[in-house]
Amino acid sequence: MNKRQILYVTLFTSVLLSACSSRQAPAPVSSLNTNVKPYTSKVNITGDRYTVEKGDTLYSIAFSAKQDFRTLAKNNRIPAPYIIQPGQIITFKKPSAKKKKQKKYTSSSKKSTKETQKNNKKLKKELDQPKQREYVQKQTSKKVSNSNSMYDKRVHWSWPAKGKVTQRFSTKENGFKGLQIANKKGSPVLAAAKGTVVYAGNALRGYGNLIILKHNDDYLSAYAHNSKLLVKEKQDVKAGQKIAEVGNSDSEVTALRFEIRFRGQAVNPAKYLP
Repeated sequence: MNKRQILYVTLFTSVLLSACSSRQAPAPVSSLNTNVKPYTSKVNITGDRYTVEKGDTLYSIAFSAKQDFRTLAKNNRIPAPYIIQPGQIITFKKPSAKKKKQKKYTSSSKKSTKETQKNNKKLKKELDQPKQREYVQKQTSKKVSNSNSMYDKRVHWSWPAKGKVTQRFSTKENGFKGLQIANKKGSPVLAAAKGTVVYAGNALRGYGNLIILKHNDDYLSAYAHNSKLLVKEKQDVKAGQKIAEVGNSDSEVTALRFEIRFRGQAVNPAKYLP
């Protein structure tokens, strides 16, 4: 091999090595945001039926459907404490009442009925006095129970957060159904009255991190868009107890959305708060 051939081999080798080194450059890396959480489709439930999903409670379904939870429980034959399972069908229509079949009476049955009525009249005088005493006792007990039930319906409300009210209750069909109380992130959210936590989660689109409290069989209160939830479902809370922190979850503003529901229907909180 002469000098000219050695030179050609050297040049070819250097070019080959430089090409290989250029191919070892790192590939571009794309950034993936795994924190984005898709919303569920459950918001303002409409229609005649709803299939229970994981994390649902009868109270959250009733809240979304703007119905009284007792009505849903009765129509779907769900006994207290109203436990439901994923895949269960909840209907919103009242079941149709079955027509009672009328019994046909023969002439012989009519005669026996008349004889029975005559025999019953003979005992009427003897039973009148005890029945009257029993009736008086029942009426007295009813008055006591009615007064107790009226007392139980009373809820002593207090403001759920400090801050400026930036949006108020609207009577329009698609209007704002609560109070929006603006404050800085992390400010305390308080229970507006004593009650039990019947929902704590973020499955209801449009409400973010949400807490629903049951105060009695008539009243519920809701606390939405929180940055942090501090209570769990089935937990009893006292009036004024810190249950969450103000945030902007599923909202463009940092504020608490506070609602009061009476038998499933949204009412103006300003009429209840001191």
